[in-house]
Amino acid sequence: MTPDGARLGRLCHAGKPAINTPHYVAISSRGAVPHLSQDSMRDCTSIRGIYVALEDYLEYLPANTPIYDFPCFQNESPLRQFIALQKDALLILGPRRLPPTLTPASNTYTSLSIFTSVGFRTLEVSDYVEATQKLRPDIVVSCVDVVHGGSARKLGLKRKEKMTERTLAWTKALISGLDEERPRGTGETSLWVPILPIEREMQIEYLDYLEEEDVKVGINGIVLYDIASIDAIPPSLAAIPRLALTAPANPQSILHEVGLGIDILTIPFVSTATDAGIALSFTFSAPLAQPPHVLALGIDMWSSKHATDLSPLQPGCTCYACSSHHRAYIHHLLSAKEMLGWVLLQIHNHTAIDVFFEGVRASIARGTFVEDCEAFEKIYEPELPVGSGSGPRVRGYQYQASGPINKKKNVSAYRKLDDDTPVIDDNVEKVAESISLISPSVEAKDLEHMGFGNKLE
Repeated sequence: MTPDGARLGRLCHAGKPAINTPHYVAISSRGAVPHLSQDSMRDCTSIRGIYVALEDYLEYLPANTPIYDFPCFQNESPLRQFIALQKDALLILGPRRLPPTLTPASNTYTSLSIFTSVGFRTLEVSDYVEATQKLRPDIVVSCVDVVHGGSARKLGLKRKEKMTERTLAWTKALISGLDEERPRGTGETSLWVPILPIEREMQIEYLDYLEEEDVKVGINGIVLYDIASIDAIPPSLAAIPRLALTAPANPQSILHEVGLGIDILTIPFVSTATDAGIALSFTFSAPLAQPPHVLALGIDMWSSKHATDLSPLQPGCTCYACSSHHRAYIHHLLSAKEMLGWVLLQIHNHTAIDVFFEGVRASIARGTFVEDCEAFEKIYEPELPVGSGSGPRVRGYQYQASGPINKKKNVSAYRKLDDDTPVIDDNVEKVAESISLISPSVEAKDLEHMGFGNKLE
């Protein structure tokens, strides 16, 4: 890792507070950060912007999409009003979720293959342009022809040529659509364009187009899907903000990307850790003293050792979860499958990321970023811990189908009394054993013996 290209900056948008960079934007699910209501996000976190995917709302044909007809004033964003997002948060619109679900069909020259809540379908690029015009986000990410999954490493020359041709055509269409709404560079929606995750030579036609004088004046940011593509950014666009949609796996990966010059990141592992019952515990504050042993990046709140622990999730943390509750309470909530447990963990984990980036910016300002990164790698484990619990119910886009027959990912909430079907949730194994023995004819003394009640004298 050579983190010597880290840079400080401010992301400014008309009518919104400036965001000091490097920083991150939260990833939403249907317009809300998982486990957080909009008022909880506003009152209990410092989230400054969210990424919203259009495919979250396309259950029907574009003409019948409810979000397009949501009532609002002329100068307001229907999308912002529909998801009840606070006015001072930056709203970024992209075509696909992060990370995207693999689709069986390929993209075409006029459409993207997407995954909606009712199945796979295609999104016409013209419909995406129309959606941008109607929804009026603060930032729109232009469509890109990217191959996701393992096959992305086996691209041939023909496929790379198609990626360049399609992305070029789609970017031209979006620029044309934005020009119809307002003079370029003076409107409310900022255009951020992608750099393809292929060799610079293979996308030179597209990059030359981005550097045209009448085009680059309307480009407000760069989007990267592979950190290696940062070298392909045209020199005339090197100073504008850079957004990485690369899904870093751990904070070490975040530091690596920041060191290469990334300004804004999306970090899926924050919500993944919350789902797993992990409280993030890493910091990037100076001085980073070497502890007697390597520290974990997070704390497994499913562990029974927290059952009577009255300390906060992380000493010194000022988030709502740590200042108002203790580990024993959050452990109890997770064990009882109370959704408040994940709400409190999500509040804490986003606060931990905020504090982490504050430390990163301070380190860059001091000129000690390289040394601090090296110290961080020595102090912390390279991987996030794995939660020992089962987590909340899995949403459809959180796992990939592996064939025509797949096991259920979620445990049934209710069972028949005489149903002896095995339960797949390890955390309710003991309860399941008892439930499988219950039948309508069971005696009261047997219920008492199984722990379902006590006989009153």
